[in-house]
Amino acid sequence: MAGRGDTKAKILDAAEQLFAEHGFKETSLRTITSKAGVNLASVNYHFGDKKSLVRAVLGRYLEAFMPALGEQLQMLLSQRECTMAQVFSCAKQPVLALDQYRPHGAATFMQLIGRGYTDVQGHLRWFITTRYEHVLSLFNQAVHKANPALTPEAVFWHIHFTLGAAIFTMASSEALREIAENDFDRTLDTEAIVDRLIPYLAAGMNAEPAVMQQGQVLPFSAESQAD
Repeated sequence: MAGRGDTKAKILDAAEQLFAEHGFKETSLRTITSKAGVNLASVNYHFGDKKSLVRAVLGRYLEAFMPALGEQLQMLLSQRECTMAQVFSCAKQPVLALDQYRPHGAATFMQLIGRGYTDVQGHLRWFITTRYEHVLSLFNQAVHKANPALTPEAVFWHIHFTLGAAIFTMASSEALREIAENDFDRTLDTEAIVDRLIPYLAAGMNAEPAVMQQGQVLPFSAESQAD
């Protein structure tokens, strides 16, 4: 008979795979228990509800990733100056280490983060921002140090544009490697992809923010097309 620790691990492993593949909203607790080979009562016993299970699945990665990222950021902030590329480089080793923590850990972590946004999991944002507030504060400090001219609003948009690029690239890294090998005869590992990604993210963060007036309509919007 499986012990409590084994049952909990089975639930987490099954939920992780299903959440990454199908999303949080589309994955029911019954689907998770069926894949894990446990009953619904065991999920309630170990996690209480689905939101707690979602946080526990992502928390396994965050507990490995966030402290390592925090250490890298603290070292960077101790320097007199830094660049945006150095800021994003702080995440390189913590991300790559997730592949040793879990099979295909880096890609799975990014898939889960992406699902958190596309499925509008507000409780996940609350969980991350409250539990890892110190690390997020260090990141914001580093971004400001690298480019003090960025306004808080510009940082907000640039961070989310950057996050989107990073999530797509890392979550699709296996497919991108196959395409690169087929089209360019170039074999890349995850580290090589990250090395290509960092300058792109840095350039995006340093991009000149658009200046919008209240009520301004963007070119090619539905309103301008109707005129």
